Formats: sequence, C-alpha cells, structure tokens
Amino acid sequence: MIQVSIGQYYPFPFFLHRLDPRLKVVLLLFFTTVVFLVTSFFGLFFLLAFLFFLILVGRLPFSWILRNLWSLSYFLLFTLIAHLLFTPGEIIFKWGFLSVTKEGVENGFFFFFRISLLIISSAVLTFTTTPIELTDALENLLAPLKKIKVPTDEIALMMTIALRFIPILIVEADKIKKAQMVRGADFESKNIFRRAKCLLSLLVPLFVSVFRRADYLAMAMEARCYRGGEGRTRLKELKMHLRDWFSLFFSLTFLIGAIFISRIYS
Repeated sequence: MIQVSIGQYYPFPFFLHRLDPRLKVVLLLFFTTVVFLVTSFFGLFFLLAFLFFLILVGRLPFSWILRNLWSLSYFLLFTLIAHLLFTPGEIIFKWGFLSVTKEGVENGFFFFFRISLLIISSAVLTFTTTPIELTDALENLLAPLKKIKVPTDEIALMMTIALRFIPILIVEADKIKKAQMVRGADFESKNIFRRAKCLLSLLVPLFVSVFRRADYLAMAMEARCYRGGEGRTRLKELKMHLRDWFSLFFSLTFLIGAIFISRIYS
C-alpha cells in the first residue's frame, strides 16, 4: 500500500515541470481522446514512445511509473481475463465450459495496453504538476462555465484535494493496518469471514481519520477566509511562453501522427 504513488508530485523542476499547467491538462485530455481513437497496436506503440519521451524529458523515475501500474494490476488483469474468456470468435484453447479465442487474446492485450497508457499519462501529469498549479489550471479552463452559474472554483478545489489526499490516506491506512496487526489482526487469513472482520477493523478508523482530516481542512480554510475564486489573487499568474507553444505544436503533431499510423496499419 505504501508503494502507491498516485497523486504525488516529483519535486525536481525540469523542463516538463516548468510547462504551463493548463497546457498539460489539455494535452492529457487530447491524449486520452487519441488513445480511444487509435485502433491498432502500431498506434498504441507510437503513443507509448511519446510517453517514454516525456518521461525522459521530465527525468521521472521509472519506478514511480511502475508503482502506478502495479497499484491497478488487479483491474488490468481482470480486463485481460474478461476479454480472453468472454470474447466470441475462433477458439484456440478450450477447457470445460471456458474457452479462449483468437479475438479474445487480441482484444485483451489491446485493452490492457490502452488502459496502461491512460494510467501512465495521468501519472506524468501529477508527477510534474503541483496541486496548486493543477487547481489554478482547472479554474482557468473551467472559467467560461461561470457564466451559467457553475461553481468552477469549488469543483477545481475538490478535484485537487481528492487527488492530493490519495497518498496521504494510503499512508494512514498502512499505519492503521500495522497497528491492528500488532493487536492480533490477521489480514492474510484464508478464512474469508475472518479477513472481512479484520478489514472492518481497518476501515472504521480509516473513515474516522478521513472525516477528522476533512474537518481540520475546513476549519483551516475558514480561518484563512477562503471564499473560492471571488476576489482571489495569485502569486504566479498563468502565462503561455514560447516553450509552451512549441511543446503544444510538437505534441499535437505527434498525437495526430499516431491516429494516421493507426489507420494505415489497422
């Protein structure tokens, strides 16, 4: 649990860290769209090469990227097995009522690869963008919705707090688990009912801790007279620089190329 790195920031300001956070959010949305438009393994490998380039430019540790994938390994494995067993087509292996088809193998690995790309791209954003920058970027991008009375400032703040609290709650859960194990809780028991009872001893104090932290955070914000975006100033105003426009042009060219490659080799 302690090895999960979702929502953490890698505090080394290299080139990727200095880019405008609005640019990174927009590129993540565009990248996600392209991932779903790509229909071949060639296109996915092209997108993987793009992410690999970003990781090298941002000098991000590959161990952190692998932690993100490992934290969702059960979901990825479930996706793979579901496609292997329940996709109709040409049967290549059969055991009882279970059968594996050629189309199931292709679809299973294709969606496994696709979801992995989405996880890695989200990790690159959170590793290179501080929570404050992410909040400012979301507020700025959602600003047009204020005209129809949408509370964009509160929405951006809630999304950022939720993302930031993931690693904090994981550390808290790990501490509670170790404390319960010292008291005799057996989280590795083969008896499912005993494990469920031990899990309850973990969830109850964790939820208490969550509400306590939320209450402390609310009091801290009220003490600082936080009122959302109304009349709020920022130490650093968001502004696009030449490096941002160059990165936008390069990224869009690369992503559009992935779509064309996918269509050619599909």
